[in-house]
Amino acid sequence: MFSNTKRVYNFSPGPATLPTSVLEEVQKDFLNYQASGMSVIEMSHRSKVFLKIYEDAIASLRSLMSIPDRFDILFMTGGASTQFALAPLNLSAPGRQVSYINTGSWSKKAIEQAKLQGLSVNILASSEDKNFSYIPKDFNLAEDQDYLHITSNNTIFGTQYKKWPSPVLESEAKTKCPLVIDMSSDFLSRPILDWDNIALLYAGVQKNAGPAGLTIAIIAREYYDREKENTPSLFRYSTYAKNQSMYNTPPSFQIYMFLLVLKWIAEQGGLIKMAQHNEKKSELIYEVLDKYHDFYKAHANKEDRSLMNITWNLSDTSYESLFLEMTEKQDLYSLRGHRSVGGFRASVYNAMPLRACEILASCMEDFYKKYS
Repeated sequence: MFSNTKRVYNFSPGPATLPTSVLEEVQKDFLNYQASGMSVIEMSHRSKVFLKIYEDAIASLRSLMSIPDRFDILFMTGGASTQFALAPLNLSAPGRQVSYINTGSWSKKAIEQAKLQGLSVNILASSEDKNFSYIPKDFNLAEDQDYLHITSNNTIFGTQYKKWPSPVLESEAKTKCPLVIDMSSDFLSRPILDWDNIALLYAGVQKNAGPAGLTIAIIAREYYDREKENTPSLFRYSTYAKNQSMYNTPPSFQIYMFLLVLKWIAEQGGLIKMAQHNEKKSELIYEVLDKYHDFYKAHANKEDRSLMNITWNLSDTSYESLFLEMTEKQDLYSLRGHRSVGGFRASVYNAMPLRACEILASCMEDFYKKYS
């Protein structure tokens, strides 16, 4: 197995690190899954063996996330970028109004796709004025909006919603506006306590829950009636629901690995325990940033800091290459920040061990003492 294999700590924002035990199980069963004589990667998605994997994955996700029965769970492809187009295509119509909160690069891409479809797009609030370093909280919702779209965690800038907004449609007897949530980079990192106002939640799994190639869409069935007659079949959420996500060949191997990660999360104690684990990891790094705030410059406002993606710069950027050199000597990799922010980014998704964050925090302490 991996006992003699060198493994580094991979802080990549995605595809991201996976639990070692999951990789070992995949390795063990890769050539011959459950005495089937074949690998999951080559078996028919219509076979009894794979259908059991599919059914277990649906049941496990519904249980872990406490997803109400009124929601369908769809296995799709194309990542969140495809959902940017499919959400407005399925949940609104040309000439209708939709609202978006702009908290970074992915929100902007989602907004672009809605505008391309001829929707009246209301930018309800934006944090672009301060390079997306905070989550906007003061806004007024225009009347007659089909949905409000938010990005729950901002991978590039390191901000995260601590709770969902709940704006009210004044023209509809104080009815809350349905939420569409891009949850790609904090999916399965914490519980969702309130499903009442969610119309659609979607996420690529390559951050917290599996390999790239699988996208999860969780949609309330009452919104299928918004589909337009001329929408191609494969672009309709209802098509996936009616066909167990198998209208065409699904990403079967990714679904299998997703199931293994779901089982691993359950073994860790579920999403409440996972959230506590993620809080401990991020706290170690944020403590150093706050302790040496004249030397390390945290990008995100303190109250909006992400537990998944920690972003910071050095007060003297000429030291950046030295910092990366020091961390790589400790087997800490993929810490360079996105060009939109610069500096550094530590992505500490579910499978990142606490030990890795302890080592990184220690490196940051040592680097400060040496170069401050």
